[in-house]
Amino acid sequence: MATDAHRKLITRLDMIADLNDEDRAALSALPIAVRDVAADTDIVSEGETVSQCCILIEGFTYRYRNIRDGRRQIIAFNVPGDIPDLHSLHIRRMDHSFAATTPSRVGFVSHKAVWNLCRERPNVAAALWLETLIDGAIFREWIVGLGRLSGKSRTAHLLCELAVRLRAVQLAPDLVYHLPLTQHELADALGLTVVTVNRVLQELKAENLIERERSRMTIKDWSAFARVGDFDPKYLHFRQQVYMAPGSPKEN
Repeated sequence: MATDAHRKLITRLDMIADLNDEDRAALSALPIAVRDVAADTDIVSEGETVSQCCILIEGFTYRYRNIRDGRRQIIAFNVPGDIPDLHSLHIRRMDHSFAATTPSRVGFVSHKAVWNLCRERPNVAAALWLETLIDGAIFREWIVGLGRLSGKSRTAHLLCELAVRLRAVQLAPDLVYHLPLTQHELADALGLTVVTVNRVLQELKAENLIERERSRMTIKDWSAFARVGDFDPKYLHFRQQVYMAPGSPKEN
């Protein structure tokens, strides 16, 4: 019987791939064990050897690396439906850590079960491969931002990306969404100081582009805000325009 974990996984893959009813039925039969994870808790740690993949069901997680002096670089954020460690099918020893930033619910499925499914359902195998390619596309976009965009632009770009990804799973109606990230976490993702993040957020608010009240983020002028962030959602490779934010470029 399909659970919320199965439905989140199927919804995510349907956004990027052409699945049929038999593929969805096979995904619904995956043995998924669900576990609640406390905030600020590693789900998988760097150096760990893993034998299962994770599906984020509820909450918000991030992937990160620590350098020798203890500073942290956040390298990705994950929203419900994401499979943050799908690459562990091939790379068994984790080269980074994966943690919950807020209380989260995570589904675990064994590598063996995923491999069996891939052998039986080529469409699903292709969809999972595409998921890893899109993960790489997001990494490339972040690298460009860190290397070439101003602090203000990369902040706007990240907030636009999260809005579109959350809207895709119906968690950002009217471009209002829950953003459970501290300024320290934003700084660690954006390669900025906390002081700079605070200044940029205040500047964006003063320009009437966003409103942030605690963990509630509102994008007030999508077109203008996307221009500030040099944001084009094509790198997310969603198949349906319904998943795009208002005013964003249409997919081909």
